[in-house]
Amino acid sequence: MDYISLIGIAVGLSMDAFAVSLTNGAVTHKAGWKLAVKTALTFGGFQALMPFLGWLVGKAGEGFISAVDHWIALILLGYLGGKMVWEARKKKETETEKKDGIAWKTLLLSGIATSIDALATGVILPSAVGAGSIVEMLLSVLIIGAVTFSFSFPGVYLGRRFGSLLSNKAELIGGLVLIAIGIKIFIEHMFFS
Repeated sequence: MDYISLIGIAVGLSMDAFAVSLTNGAVTHKAGWKLAVKTALTFGGFQALMPFLGWLVGKAGEGFISAVDHWIALILLGYLGGKMVWEARKKKETETEKKDGIAWKTLLLSGIATSIDALATGVILPSAVGAGSIVEMLLSVLIIGAVTFSFSFPGVYLGRRFGSLLSNKAELIGGLVLIAIGIKIFIEHMFFS
């Protein structure tokens, strides 16, 4: 098995989750270890689950997955980001209070949206890294999940630090970042794949 390629794929897949983790830390004042663990487990779990599901679907579903994954990511991240921008714009300029936490629904939708590309990756993962057996495939998705966890956990803390510097602009910027990630995924799939 090609572990160098696998780590490269894992790092690439985890970047969107890292960016959303930064946003989560920036928009809540309860950005402590509980939120970091919750965020990292959610994103790491989805980044491990989606390639496994993609692998199960196999070549028969590859065309369908790659035909819609970018639309799903664009819609989910656009919705979440748009909601954050809307809420930030509704607030009075003097209001600087952050959210009490990140709702599970929001976290789950973010986890799904940031791991849609991992679903399609799962279809090609066995040939890309030489994961021929079920054991090698399980090891591959566990490594992807662990790498995503290791990026997402500190991402929350970095976001908390970054968010406190921006005060009431964190939610607006975070929403714009989510929208940008959705657009990036959409453009990459529409024009560069």
